[in-house]
Order: sequence, then structure tokens, then C-alpha cells
Amino acid sequence: MPFDPKSAEFWDPQALQPEVMRVFDICHGCRRCFNLCPSFIDLFNTIDSKGDEVSHLTPRDVRRVVDLCYECKLCYNHCPYTPPHRWDIDFPKLMLRGKMVKARTEGIRLREWLFSRTDLLGWIGTRLATPINWAMANRPSRVLLDWFLGIHRDRRLPPYARIGFSRWFRSRTPASGTSNARLGKVALFPTCSVDYNYPDIGKASVAVLERNGLEVVVPEQRCCGMPFLDAGDLDSAVAHARFNVRKLADLVRAGHEIVIPGPTCSLMLKKEYPDLVDDADAKLVSSHAYDICEYLMKLHERGKLDTRFVQPGGRVAYQIPCHLRAQNMGFKSRDLLKLIPGTQVEVIERCSAFDGSWGAKTEFYQISLKTADKLFKSIERSSAEIVASDCPLAGLQIAQGMGSAQPLHPIQILARAYGL
Repeated sequence: MPFDPKSAEFWDPQALQPEVMRVFDICHGCRRCFNLCPSFIDLFNTIDSKGDEVSHLTPRDVRRVVDLCYECKLCYNHCPYTPPHRWDIDFPKLMLRGKMVKARTEGIRLREWLFSRTDLLGWIGTRLATPINWAMANRPSRVLLDWFLGIHRDRRLPPYARIGFSRWFRSRTPASGTSNARLGKVALFPTCSVDYNYPDIGKASVAVLERNGLEVVVPEQRCCGMPFLDAGDLDSAVAHARFNVRKLADLVRAGHEIVIPGPTCSLMLKKEYPDLVDDADAKLVSSHAYDICEYLMKLHERGKLDTRFVQPGGRVAYQIPCHLRAQNMGFKSRDLLKLIPGTQVEVIERCSAFDGSWGAKTEFYQISLKTADKLFKSIERSSAEIVASDCPLAGLQIAQGMGSAQPLHPIQILARAYGL
């Protein structure tokens, strides 16, 4: 059935079961996604171990497949049966429906509730950054988190910034020389990771955009809503989407384009908001939302990108996040970096398997690192001087798996090349 949360049938576990079996049976016969993620590996191995029949799967087997899905979205583009095919396969949406039905019937665990409150955690974390960062690096406190919340004691967690990006932006003095050289107006949607954990990405974004003669505003905004979807909390995801759509649509009507330095949030605004909100404003926001490197390449195609670079980029191993690949827009970050003289970019199309909170959970931590092992090995085989990824959490996974420094966002490499 279509992904229609307004339908009573959507929330009925008895109606969900035959749809799951229908899709699993088609996937079993196809198996193009056999190595994409732990969900498919577990699904096919379980079917094979139970006599090669989908009908032999138990509810526990199905739940495990749903729990192992971390919504990378790669299978959707890989699948030959997505809408408008008569089989109407949308595996990620089916897994989301499974999580939502589970949350509606069983409630949401404290861990999932906390993980989805990124704005609350970020507000507290940035104001108590020093003691919280110390606690996150302290073994006894991590053991307690593991025991009581199920956050793996060895998982490296994002540090909180003492001054978040939005607070920094409100208190800053705009760069000199930009106020009279406006070539356009952009609304920056910084993402929770940038706002609370990695503000340097936001600062580099502002510097690069202003270098290109753009007026930058950072409107009031909330988390994009993806963490709520991961927890199965549809109502909260819709509420956050409505808030952001209301704020951003007004800016679009005032002539702003929306730029986003995070692939999950750009995916949400472009692809998910029209389904979650389903009104003209959501479609307006979707049609004017861009990944930041996508937007800068759009400027370049119009001959408006400043290409007066003063430093080479060097040899870059660039991991393209799954949620950028899911947007079907090509390799805009790679193309942007290649404009910098003295830059060689090796694209690595390997999943980091972190997914916001999934890879931090005790039960998925090991399989998260195992799934990302191909990414680590690809970086090791490269001759790169710099490792880059548009996703800070993918960067966190790379840093942990390789024992290295946090990779850079492509916009930070661009800022360096400008000499900013």
C-alpha cells in the first residue's frame, strides 16, 4: 500500500504483516541489494536458513530486519521496482512504517526519545560543553551510559561546542566588503551537527558564501525531523517539518534560496517535507533547497562562482555520504573541489553506517564498524593527504575506525583554498 499515515490501515500491525511479506518475497527473488546493508544481509541469510521460503519468517525475524535498517536510502535507487512500477517497492518507507507501527503499539524507549531531541540536547550540551565533553571521554560515565541507556561505551560521540553556530552567527560582525556586493540571498539551514557540535563547518559556509557576494541569513529553525522518523515518532517529525516550512517559505518568497551543509537535512527538506507536510509551502521549500556544494556548483554553471583560489587543495579522499547519493544530483562536492588548482579528488562510494544514533547503540555498534570497514580500507588504499566528507557523523565514524583526526567538510577545504 502507499505510504499513507492518514490511513487507519497504515497503523494496523495485521495489515502491515502481509505487505512486509510481499516486499520481502520480491526482494528474495531479486537480491540486487544483497550486500548493501545489514538489513538485506540478515533478511537473505535468515530466509536461506529457513528453507528458502519467506513464509517461514517469524515476527521476530521481521523486527530484526526493521531494526537493522538505518535509512541510508541506497536500496531505493538500486531497486528496479520502485514507483511507478506495478510492484510499488519502497523498502526504506516500509521500514519506516515498521518503526512507526512499533512506536505506536509499544511506545518509544527513553534512549530513542533522548536521541531524537537533538535541539534539547544541543541547547544543554553547548551551555555545559566542558563538563559534558569530559564525561563523554570518561570511562566510568560511559560504562553507566552503556548500562542504563544502551549507548556503547566505546563509541566516539560528537563533542559539544562551547558556542554553537547560531549563537556565533547572531553575535558576529558581517565580513567587510560584502554588504555592497550582493549577488543573491541565501538562508542557511546549518543542521544540528553543525549548530551544536561542529560550528567551524557553519563558519566556513558563511565565509565562502559571503566571499561569493551572497547575503546570508540564519532563520529560526528546528531539527529537520529525521531523528524523530528514526524513532518512529511521526507526529514530532511532522511538527518540526511544519515549523521549518513556515519559516523557510517566507524567506523563499522574499528571494532567498535555502542552502544546507548536511546531506541528511538536505534530503529531508527536498524529499521528505512534501510528504510530511503536503502543502504548497512544503513544495516551495523543497524546490528551493540545495546542498551547499550543489548550490555553489549552480553558481559556477552560471559563471558567478569566485574561482580566485590562493591555495591548492592537495590529494583528497572524498567519502560521498549515502544521503547525498540518494538525492541523485551527481558528485557536486567532488566537482567543486576539482575547481581548486592543485587538487586531486578520489571519490569513495562506501557507506559509513553511522546514521545519527544507530551506530551509537550498544546492540549495533560492532556491526556499524564492520559495515564501514570497506570505507576504512578504501581510504587506507588512497594516497590522500586530506580526508573529506559532507557528513560530520560519517567523519566521526572514519575518525574512530581509522584512529585519525576528524575529516573535513568540502566547504572547509574550499574556505582554505580561498585563504579565508
